[in-house]
Amino acid sequence: MQFGIFSVSDVTTDPTTGRIPDDTERVRSMLAIAQHADEAGLDVFATGEHHNPPFVASSPTTMLGYLAASTKNIVLSTATTLITTNDPVKIAEDYAMLQVLSNGRMDLMMGRGNTGPVYPWFGKDIRQGINLAIENYALLRRLWEEDVVDWQGKFRTPLQGFTATPRPLDGVPPFVWHGSIRSPEIAEQAAYYGDGFFHNNIFWPMSHTTRMVQYYRQRFEHYGHGRADQAIVGLGGQFFARKNSQDAWNEFRPYFDNAPVYGHGPSMEEFTAETPLTVGSPQQIIDRYAAMREHVGDYQRQLFLIDHAGLPLKTVLEQIDILAEEIVPALRKEMEPHRPDGVPSGPPSHAERVAAARASGAEHQGHVAGEDRWTGKSPAGETVTESETSAER
Repeated sequence: MQFGIFSVSDVTTDPTTGRIPDDTERVRSMLAIAQHADEAGLDVFATGEHHNPPFVASSPTTMLGYLAASTKNIVLSTATTLITTNDPVKIAEDYAMLQVLSNGRMDLMMGRGNTGPVYPWFGKDIRQGINLAIENYALLRRLWEEDVVDWQGKFRTPLQGFTATPRPLDGVPPFVWHGSIRSPEIAEQAAYYGDGFFHNNIFWPMSHTTRMVQYYRQRFEHYGHGRADQAIVGLGGQFFARKNSQDAWNEFRPYFDNAPVYGHGPSMEEFTAETPLTVGSPQQIIDRYAAMREHVGDYQRQLFLIDHAGLPLKTVLEQIDILAEEIVPALRKEMEPHRPDGVPSGPPSHAERVAAARASGAEHQGHVAGEDRWTGKSPAGETVTESETSAER
């Protein structure tokens, strides 16, 4: 199972000192956090994508490209790649480039983001959010899987004889997660393609998370990608740990109480009771997250948000050490022995995807452009025939 961290890249005043970093300092702190996570032995670092203050992560591939050269082992990912407002042609090229630069040590998570005004900033209509996500991702897959693409859709200009460059590493596109908190349509999309589904449940009760993940698992099996328990699931989480539980509560409380996201709302006691936020000793974090499999089944990736709410860099690095040295080893020991046979322990690596593609290459030769390789259906849900596809060309 993969354990790692993600950042939303917020620039927030430290409520204990009144100090606020500038954008440059925040960007550099994110680099230090990712590099430290790699050195500590965590599996994943992911960055969000935002285009407005107080967030600074406006160019994920630039940051992750830098980290590809300055880290050794950690998987580099996004906590959101805005599939709705980014041009799928640019996504195809940017992330294929990152895949090449990182030698396949990356994946990405598609999402619609949580900032409504981003749609008009990039010339899109928020009322079309789900439809944009569906059409843009269908095009993105074709851009990665087909060398020459003829395409026409609703939301961008047509493509004629277009080739996205560079081509995916070893001819195999990056692994994709679809992230959603509340939209079953996105869980359906992930299941349809056999991709991963990431429920970033940092603000939601586990009952909601359970329903979303169960729906994705059922639809994953429905589309013939494997058993429901073999579906690729990821969860978000939050914690703050100190050796002594009361010390953790005392230290984190001013950050919680003043955080732009959830400050001045529910109390920390209420929030930790209702959501996965866990504040306390390492053992309390271990106990809370070891129980997640009781709600969603055995899953493949757990990411934690720990560099937010104005926490100083020194504190964040200390939290990474606690996570890597105490929490993760215990969680692996608790969770992995119970994993059923045939249920993957993590998302497929690039090497595994290359091997699978080569093993099934003969079977997939001549598959119809625009169809799903497993179901034989188009993204619109209709079976595609060779004659129909030829006519569209």
